[in-house]
Amino acid sequence: MQANAASGMAVVDDCKLKFLELKAKRIYRFIVFKIEGQEVVVEKLGSPEESYDDFTNSLPADECRYAVFDLDFITTENCQKSKIFFIAWSPETSKVRMKMVYASSKDRFKRELDGIQVELQATDPSEMSFDIIKSRAII
Repeated sequence: MQANAASGMAVVDDCKLKFLELKAKRIYRFIVFKIEGQEVVVEKLGSPEESYDDFTNSLPADECRYAVFDLDFITTENCQKSKIFFIAWSPETSKVRMKMVYASSKDRFKRELDGIQVELQATDPSEMSFDIIKSRAII
């Protein structure tokens, strides 16, 4: 575990390990992370069979989270591809203090996860609809 001098936040090694398993072994579809005390921890692991809806339903309506989603898609040239998304979930209804803590720690946490291809910030489910995710993947 390493502490971040700027925000005082630590990233638990398990976060990096689970991300590497998602990236290299593809044994998870998604990972939801939360800040607990002074550290970022894994809150939920989604199995490869789980859908994008399962993922969005696992995000709390009134609390911030970080999440990683491994999207499989077909390109316009009919090629099977996948992209790893980093999603900063910060709903309007979450507490101001929580939003500030998540916002100040995001870049540092994201740097720990080597292999993120697309970043998305959402304050409302409509900002991370499947259509938006898909359109961001194809770019």
